[in-house]
Amino acid sequence: MKKVLLSSLLALGVAFGSFAQKRIETTPQMSESVGMEPIRQGNWMVGGSVGSLGYSFEGESFNIQLNPRAGYFISDGIAIGAQAALGLQTVSGDADNVWNYGIAPFVRYYFPEGSSSTGRFFGHGNVGIGGSSAGNGASFEAGIAGGYAHFITRNVALETTLGYNYSKANLNSGGGANGLGVSLGFQIYLPGNRR
Repeated sequence: MKKVLLSSLLALGVAFGSFAQKRIETTPQMSESVGMEPIRQGNWMVGGSVGSLGYSFEGESFNIQLNPRAGYFISDGIAIGAQAALGLQTVSGDADNVWNYGIAPFVRYYFPEGSSSTGRFFGHGNVGIGGSSAGNGASFEAGIAGGYAHFITRNVALETTLGYNYSKANLNSGGGANGLGVSLGFQIYLPGNRR
């Protein structure tokens, strides 16, 4: 009798619990209609590429790089700022890995053509200095890239870029490297003071 009563109470509790819970189904937000609002004059952007993969033509090397950046919109669709670089490079046939680092000012232009309410194409250029664990001295670095920013919320965009990078191995020597790179990243757009 105790088993029947206990089993009945357990079944009643499970049935009552399943009816008492309200089932909430949500899907992650995939895009947001933002128009020009995030890239207006006076706003800030913070973020960067969380992974940059590239292949160098001269040295047959593979690299991965992290580029945090921050910028300020000096006018609608034009941002200037600075980005840092921290990367790892492996060279074919070489047992030692090379750590790279650097800093560069950048300019970014968001094109009005081809844009939608949820995304924008942009051009990005940077010129700066860098160094590595393999050599002494500073190196000249420059890059140009094109990309697309897709806004998943009002203030956050996922980005993909394809670009060309050039690095002179040392300012005092004639060596250099260049190559194509693909980046995936994100930006957070923060509202600033309006004039």
